[in-house]
This record gives sequence, C-alpha cells and structure tokens, in this order.
Amino acid sequence: MSGSTLGTLFRVTNFGESHGPAIGCVIDGCPPGMALAESDIQPELDRRRPGTSRHVTQRSEADAVEILSGVYEGLTTGTPICLLIRNTDQRSKDYGNLLDTFRPGHADYSYWRKYGLRDPRGGGRSSARLTAPMVGAGAVARKWLREQYGTQFRGCMTALGEIEIPFEGWEHVPNNPFFAANASGIEGLEAAMDALRKAGDSVGARIRVEATNVPAGLGEPLFDKLDAEIAYAMMGINAVKGVEIGAGFASVAQRGSTHGDELTPQGFRSNNAGGMLGGISSGQDITVELAIKPTSSIRLPRASIDRAGEPTVVETFGRHDPCVGIRATPIAEAMLALVLMDHALRHRAQCGDVRLAIPPIPAQTQG
Repeated sequence: MSGSTLGTLFRVTNFGESHGPAIGCVIDGCPPGMALAESDIQPELDRRRPGTSRHVTQRSEADAVEILSGVYEGLTTGTPICLLIRNTDQRSKDYGNLLDTFRPGHADYSYWRKYGLRDPRGGGRSSARLTAPMVGAGAVARKWLREQYGTQFRGCMTALGEIEIPFEGWEHVPNNPFFAANASGIEGLEAAMDALRKAGDSVGARIRVEATNVPAGLGEPLFDKLDAEIAYAMMGINAVKGVEIGAGFASVAQRGSTHGDELTPQGFRSNNAGGMLGGISSGQDITVELAIKPTSSIRLPRASIDRAGEPTVVETFGRHDPCVGIRATPIAEAMLALVLMDHALRHRAQCGDVRLAIPPIPAQTQG
C-alpha cells in the first residue's frame, strides 16, 4: 500500500492493522549518536493510549514500545530504527456484522472500492490505532529537536463539540482526560461525554498545538513550504477535516494593518502568521489548530448498503471513542515534531553554512 511514508530526510514508514499481531514504524534518517531508549518514547505513547478514562474507548492496550533496530549501546547508529507495538486486546468478533456492509462516514466503502477487499476488524489499516507508531516516531523527533534547538511542543483541546473551552493555563493540560488547558469547566465536559455515550452518538473537537523555540529558516519554497507540509501531515491524522495556521480563517476578516505582524528590534508584535512567512519559519512559535470530525463508529442505526448494493441498516458494536479528539492532542504534537525534524535536517543539509551578522530578533515583543 502506497502512502505509508512521511518525510524526505527523516522518513517514517508506518505498518500494521488495528487487529493484526502488531503495529509499528521504521524511522530512517535519524542522526547517529543520540541517546535513545524505550523510556524516551513510552511516556508519549501513554498519553495517547486507549482505556485511560471512561470517556474514551475501553480497549485495554499497554502500547508498550520495543526498539528492534537502529540503537546500539544506548545510542542511535544512523541506521533505520524499527519501533514495534504489539496488539494485545483485539475483539474481532465485534466487527462480524460489518463484513458485507459499510459504516457511514467510515473508510469501509472507499477502501473496498479502491482495493476490492478490506479488513473490517476495527477498521483495519484505516483505524486511528495506526497513529500510535507516529506518536512513537514523534517522540524520537522531539528529543532530537529539544537537544539541538531547545524546541518544545504542547497542545490542548479548545472545543468539544459545541462547547468552547476557555484557556486558563497550560499547567492544567496533564490534569484532566480532555487535554484541556482549563480547570473550571471539566465537570461540564465530563457530563456532556457521559450523556453522549449513553445516547450512542459522537461529537467532534478542535485541537490547538504549538512549537516553541523553533529555529528560523525551516521550509522550502514553493511547494515544500513548512506550513503546507504541516497541513499535509495534520490532514493525515484520522478524522481531521480542517487545519488552520496562525490566525487561519479569522484572517479573512482582518485588515492588512492588523494581520501583518510588525517587527521591532525587541521582537514581533503579534503572530497572525503562525510562525511562518512565505512558507519558512520566522523563529516565532508555530501555531496550528485542527478540526476533528465526530467518530464514525456509533451505536445508533444508520442507513447504508451491502456489497450487492442493496439497502441495509448498520449498527456498530465494539469499543469506540465518542470523541476521537480527546486523544488527538499527543498525535498532533507528534506530527508537528516529525515535520519540523525533517525540515531541520533538510535545512542543515542545504543551508548549514549560512551565517548572518545580525542576530535573529526575539520571537515576540515582551510586555
């Protein structure tokens, strides 16, 4: 199957199916000499894994990562790094009724039309479970970028369905199951999710991710712009239906006098551009927002057809997230890290000798 590899110099090839023996990825292009162990990767997988609260799928997977290659005596060797995550809690019988039918909004129908057959168990290759290896690869990229440039990544949920989540502080994100930068509204979010699960329905979400301490100069004109490749990677996440960079669609209503981020010796006065100008990083924080659709696998009966084209009704059983956006924040952070890692290596390869007499201005004006 084509389309399973992301990146140019830092290349990640994803493999596996939701209910196969294992899932994983091969990372090619990681520089040698970086200390790397499973313990560097596992914390990120633990943030994404299922079964961590009553509001997500109760599939109980440890998502324990194994490094099979590319590391010797605790250091990366520069050769391909293979990460393996074994599947241990599959319940394939839950999908027996989907062999000859198609879930509305799911990839069942399009996979069947493309390949002539499909793996219906948990969505097979189209399952969001395949994001786990990308989170593992993202952990490798995050460590290298942090050590080289001090780059850090963070994200939060900013809306759950119609419920807007006010920003109260990044310190709240690890303290609730929604990755919300909020403490005062968590009970309301939990009540909404409990009602949604009882109704057998699902809802979408909006996610914000950002990278700080990003070096200036990453990205390549015209068609390998950094923001274009970030959007490309984000759209590769299951259920993502929209991507905004910086001010995004709000820029439609802005005047040029507002949208253009003025520069001063002390720093930029705003960041409507989202940290990129002309597709090249400016040294400001990179900011991205994602729109995530409602989960397609729901208990409510939905009209569909069978493989003979006859009308039928589909009810999805099994264990599913009423809102896949709840676990999306670590995934979006990982995909942003993978794109920045790839472009950092590409920039180093072409422009590593570029030196400017004038130091870069700060990311943003203080005060």
